[in-house]
Amino acid sequence: MRQTLQLFKPGQLLLLTIVFATLFACNSSHSNTPEEATVDTVAANIKMYTDVWDEIINKRKLYKFDDTSFTKDVVMHASPTDIVGIDSARAYYANYLTGFSDIAFTIKDVFGMGNKLVKHWNFKGTHTGVFFGIPATNKKVDIDGVTLVRMENGKIAEERDFLDNLEFMQQLGLIPR
Repeated sequence: MRQTLQLFKPGQLLLLTIVFATLFACNSSHSNTPEEATVDTVAANIKMYTDVWDEIINKRKLYKFDDTSFTKDVVMHASPTDIVGIDSARAYYANYLTGFSDIAFTIKDVFGMGNKLVKHWNFKGTHTGVFFGIPATNKKVDIDGVTLVRMENGKIAEERDFLDNLEFMQQLGLIPR
């Protein structure tokens, strides 16, 4: 005669099933798993980031350089020196707005992981004003670039732009092709 091992009595099995079902329901009702929270944070960072740069460049709203969108000690890696702080970043980008008319700044693609974003962008405009001391050439520019971004608590903390400066200077007519 074969014996069956019975771990739980019928009433205990029902109770155990209810407990597991309740635990599963409670866990799945939490707003996010850590992975989902990271995806939500990256999505929020991308939205904020793209909105801020659209406002600053396309809508010429330099006042958007503020401590709502940027860390107080934001770093913009630029050649030959780094730009540090909100006021310095605002002054740096003012050169683009005074140097170029009919600006069209387009973010072609942006993605992220954790607190890092990568942005592929295009900048178009006509050099009709002084740009970092360079008098207007009235030349049109159309240049692509990539920016590496570090976010901190939903704010822009650091940026490093990469673009073909030789091509940019050639488009401005400052260097022969």
